[in-house]
Amino acid sequence: MRMDEFYNPEADEMARRDKDDDRKPRLTLEQLNKLRKIREIKKAERIEHDEFVGIMYGAPPAAGPMPGLGF
Repeated sequence: MRMDEFYNPEADEMARRDKDDDRKPRLTLEQLNKLRKIREIKKAERIEHDEFVGIMYGAPPAAGPMPGLGF
């Protein structure tokens, strides 16, 4: 026996909303998946940006004596 044998979309009260219903809408799996992908992209961009900033503002590499100064 399958659960969808007893499902009737016309009698489904969960998806039906009234005009005065002020509750938040339920998120669909498609919307949740899209939000997850956006979070992953932002996380990857943040990691890439942090690496770039580390290179840009990091300490300069240790160099030997400068040529021409006689040291």
